[in-house]
Amino acid sequence: MWKETNNQLSKSFEFKDFSEAWIFMNSVAIIAEKKNHHPNWCNVYNKVDIRLTTHDAGNIVTEKDRDLAYEIDQLLIG
Repeated sequence: MWKETNNQLSKSFEFKDFSEAWIFMNSVAIIAEKKNHHPNWCNVYNKVDIRLTTHDAGNIVTEKDRDLAYEIDQLLIG
């Protein structure tokens, strides 16, 4: 579940290994590029932490963030 704190949506993801984490990040990158809305993220081995905020709206959570969070979650449902 995404958490909204400090004007950010955040969520941590855990995968089997680094390769799965990297594939996930690549998929997120493609979506983010198409939407021109890019996450702040960190990857350590099989863990990916994502933080979303809209910089050009004053670093607050907007519909852009909620939409990207939804699209990210859809990657894991299929």
